[in-house]
Amino acid sequence: MNDLDSKTEAEQLVAIKENGYSIRYIKDPSERVQLAAVKRHGHSIQWIKNPSEQIQLAAVKEHGHSIQWIKNPSEQIQLAAVKENGFSVFWIQNPSENVQLAVIKQNADSIKHIQNPCQAVKDYVLIHNIMVE
Repeated sequence: MNDLDSKTEAEQLVAIKENGYSIRYIKDPSERVQLAAVKRHGHSIQWIKNPSEQIQLAAVKEHGHSIQWIKNPSEQIQLAAVKENGFSVFWIQNPSENVQLAVIKQNADSIKHIQNPCQAVKDYVLIHNIMVE
């Protein structure tokens, strides 16, 4: 196991640029190190305690499915995740109407991961002749 805790921030950044998952070896990474990690690998957010909104946003923009590691993501984070990958809705409990519409606009097949589609989504599906399994 690497001991990146004892390294300088610059050394930590070098390690993170090589492998974003290296953040798991840093006990209290700086915001700068956190940002570098999630921009490299969005899923590295799982090793960040209490990530800021900025870190969350960067993570889901890199990989929408990174939302699975975020507790109580804001609507802004949810929208960014589904815009990157509509199937990210799978990880969102009770997505708002805005999020549901963003999902099907990004990838119509993603509708199968919306458990209770709102009326606006149902109307969108009908209007755009989208096949639902």
